[in-house]
Amino acid sequence: MIQENKNTLNLKEFLNSPLQSHQNLSIDLSDNIIDDDCASELGTAISNCTNLSNLTLFIVYNQIGNQGTSSLGSGLRMCTNLIKLKLYLFNNQIGDDGAQGLVSALAKCTNLQNLTLDLTNNQIGDVNASGLIFGLGGWANLETLTLNLDCNKIADYGASCLISGLPNCINLSNLTLNIGSNQIGGEGASSLGSAFGKCTNLTNLALGLCGNQIADYGASGLGSGLSNYTNLSNLTLDLGSNQIGDEGISGLGSGLVKCTNLLNLTLNLSDNQIADNGASGLGSGLEICTNLQYLRLDLGSNQISDAGISGLGYALATCTNLSNLFLGLCYNIIGDEGASGLGFALAMCANLSNLTLDLRPNQIGVIGASSLGFYLGKCPKLSNLKLYLDDQGINKSQQLKVKNQCLKSKRLVAFKMCFYQ
Repeated sequence: MIQENKNTLNLKEFLNSPLQSHQNLSIDLSDNIIDDDCASELGTAISNCTNLSNLTLFIVYNQIGNQGTSSLGSGLRMCTNLIKLKLYLFNNQIGDDGAQGLVSALAKCTNLQNLTLDLTNNQIGDVNASGLIFGLGGWANLETLTLNLDCNKIADYGASCLISGLPNCINLSNLTLNIGSNQIGGEGASSLGSAFGKCTNLTNLALGLCGNQIADYGASGLGSGLSNYTNLSNLTLDLGSNQIGDEGISGLGSGLVKCTNLLNLTLNLSDNQIADNGASGLGSGLEICTNLQYLRLDLGSNQISDAGISGLGYALATCTNLSNLFLGLCYNIIGDEGASGLGFALAMCANLSNLTLDLRPNQIGVIGASSLGFYLGKCPKLSNLKLYLDDQGINKSQQLKVKNQCLKSKRLVAFKMCFYQ
């Protein structure tokens, strides 16, 4: 009798269970000192679960190396009925041929539609990452792929080859790739952009590249790849801490011009070297995304001043369908003029209903804060507002006036304002 309920088992419970009866299964072996021998035993048992269609394995914070990973793959390759697989192997000792052997084995699971593979903080390295996804051509039914490879010492060569097999996944529509805190430079990021450009059926893409060194060349290369994504509706890019300046962010904005069907966009561009020209260049791309409904844009810890934030604000005003906006601008050099210009532009966002503005700490005084509050009070459909500012010598009475200005928004039902010292 096949078991339809998915219960989370430990190793002993699983090994003693009727293996062929499992259809939906979750096994949690986290932080259990699981080594290669235990992983091999697990792989042998899994090979007998021939009716599995849905499997989740948590084997994190253990001591699994190449041999154990390959043995685990040998077991999984026998589960030819698998449709959904989530395999969490972060914080182990996987390197050399372990990851490649695992993926090569999984390529035999040709019925897979949904795959999550988390190999964060292992020892995969640049050369091994380069061949990791060559075997993906067999996954013609794959629709959703999540691949986490943060903290693995992957550099340009590995990034360039990493997803070379993805265009063969002709049904792939949802892709999440996290390769943050590695050693990827401009060449690797640009090659990633070119490879992504061949996956023309993608509708949802999330790319995590924070903590690398892609700089202007890499950001522009990613923008060039995005220009091929005419079907993309949801996009998340985490490019924080990457030495990106005005040229790179403008190139990224140029790529967004082609993404005319974007509905939801999340961009983390914090802790870079973006100044006014870059902010305006990014705005030039965003203003073409007229279907955009949700935007989360983090530009904290950059070098943006009044001109840049005013230009970005005016671009956002052209996104006529924008209803949800988070704008993170902490640790820039925005003054009164910039705050006023931003407020004036946001007041023209006719459908804006949810707004979070983080403007701490900048150089905004009482005049800028009051002007910002005045214009936010004129947002016609604003119902939820969170506003974070520095006090910058703004006393309690003046803070209250800013609050009262905001409260003039006729549809406001939820409001939070904080002045930080």
